[in-house]
Amino acid sequence: MLFSATTTIVTWVLWAVFLVIKLWAFVDCVRRRDDAFPAAGRQTKALWLVLTGITALTGLLPQLTLGILGIAGVVIALVYLFEVRPKLIDVTQRRW
Repeated sequence: MLFSATTTIVTWVLWAVFLVIKLWAFVDCVRRRDDAFPAAGRQTKALWLVLTGITALTGLLPQLTLGILGIAGVVIALVYLFEVRPKLIDVTQRRW
């Protein structure tokens, strides 16, 4: 009984954390300029919008949290946030 309750709580916490990460990646991608992606040497904004958008949509379903789609979505969002986003920021930063 206690194990079941703990598992449920952990699953809901992971779902909430994963959802925030996925939504953050999608919203950040929407806010970036189209021309910054090729300038940073990355794929197009359209591709990243599709990838992060699909992951955000799958993140809305708690039953997918620990499935292959949920975990793949988190990986895609983390790649965007830690690999693509910093390069976009470097390209679009104003140098004084």
